[in-house]
Amino acid sequence: MPNAFFIDVSRCTACRGCQVACKEWHGLPAVRTRQQGTHQNPPDLNPFNYKVVRFNEHLHGNDRGHIVWNFFPDQCRHCEEPPCKYIADDYQEGAIVKDPVTGAVIYTELTRKLSQEAFEEIRDSCPYNIPRRNPETGAIVKCDMCNDRVRNGLVPMCVATCPTGTMNFGSREEMIKLAHERLDIVKKEFPKAQLVDEDLVNVIYLITDAPEFYADNVVADAKQMPDPLTRKEFFAKLAQPMRALKLKV
Repeated sequence: MPNAFFIDVSRCTACRGCQVACKEWHGLPAVRTRQQGTHQNPPDLNPFNYKVVRFNEHLHGNDRGHIVWNFFPDQCRHCEEPPCKYIADDYQEGAIVKDPVTGAVIYTELTRKLSQEAFEEIRDSCPYNIPRRNPETGAIVKCDMCNDRVRNGLVPMCVATCPTGTMNFGSREEMIKLAHERLDIVKKEFPKAQLVDEDLVNVIYLITDAPEFYADNVVADAKQMPDPLTRKEFFAKLAQPMRALKLKV
């Protein structure tokens, strides 16, 4: 049974401890950033930030004076059937692998050998817009589930750091059970609460508001593909080599 994250955003205070811990564990350098009228910093994922806590403000329903502030700790979803891997395999076997023990989707050093065209296809295949490329080394990078820690019996750094219970980690079976238990509780206060793509990914989010009020690409969107497709069929299509896929659409 692979591992999974359960991320309960109803408990997130946007302290960004997870974001900083990820950066420190992976030895990633500081990057120049800019203020854009929001507390979100940096503005997006980049080759030196594998995790970003996203901030979103919106007016609540008909109550024009009630502003809702949503937080979303964004990262790779470690898909059950990762489309990025299947596309990379078409160019360079072993560039992207899935650890059979932990379930982590890992971008290896072989990604440096991939062409810009290959990177763009990998990036475009991801329904969550996660892959980034280091302009200096050419490596394609993202969250690696702290696979070195997990294989040694430790939890990912973001989970170890989280003070509120937002970040959880364990076997997929345990995390799905916990997610549904929390959903039953949270729905009493937030009727719109839902679990995001739980059947497709190993990073399961519980959100309390509509997905569009958190960030772009929170949910895999089957509308990107020709009708009629279920969301499972959508992922199955993405998991085909991109060049073969282009011939079919």
